Amino acid sequence: MTILEAIQARHSVRHYLPAPLTAEQAETLQAKIDEINAKADLHIQLVLNEPKCFSRGMAYGQFKGVENYLVVAGRKAPDLDDRVGYYGEQLVLLAWQLGLGSCWAGLTYKKQPDRFELAPGEKIACMIALGTASGEPERTHRRKTVEQVSNAGNETPEWFRRGVEAALKAPTAVNQQRFRFDYLGTDASGRHLVRASRSFSLFGYTQMDLGIAKLHFEIGAGDAHFVFVE
Repeated sequence: MTILEAIQARHSVRHYLPAPLTAEQAETLQAKIDEINAKADLHIQLVLNEPKCFSRGMAYGQFKGVENYLVVAGRKAPDLDDRVGYYGEQLVLLAWQLGLGSCWAGLTYKKQPDRFELAPGEKIACMIALGTASGEPERTHRRKTVEQVSNAGNETPEWFRRGVEAALKAPTAVNQQRFRFDYLGTDASGRHLVRASRSFSLFGYTQMDLGIAKLHFEIGAGDAHFVFVE
């Protein structure tokens, strides 16, 4: 499965079979985690064979059978949620390429402090459930259109539209999709400029959602030479 195929296939999985990750799956994920933690100043940890964290029934997005998950943590900083979204989604897509289901979780878990470590000044931003999907039917969601979340049109490059289409496949909290991409032309050096922004939501998590959407946009845009600007 290519990374683009993973974007198309990915959906939130909340019900899992009681099957442990294979050694290859765990080793591949851990290698990527180590790379991300070093590059992005995060403290993501893979927890295996631990059934208590997601055992509580909650009002939204009830989980079943979760025994493996990622603790996504980092030092408190204004851009922490953006990095969590951007790099956490890299692990989500890798999990799909490895044949695993996954689901972001902001609230529906109970911390198990004996299974992870936090350094002074660090916080848990979210958890990501992982495992073998039970095969429950995929939930369908109404998604926004390219025109609703961008200025894509006849005057913008085709790669820009492909990027926005990939961003619309990104998971967002309660499917809120409070992000937007605008093509701003080129700068003096010929680089294409793209503004990625978010709008307010009472539910929150929009900065994390934007980080996820930015990764999807980059993947969808392919080898286009562009930079994100404020």
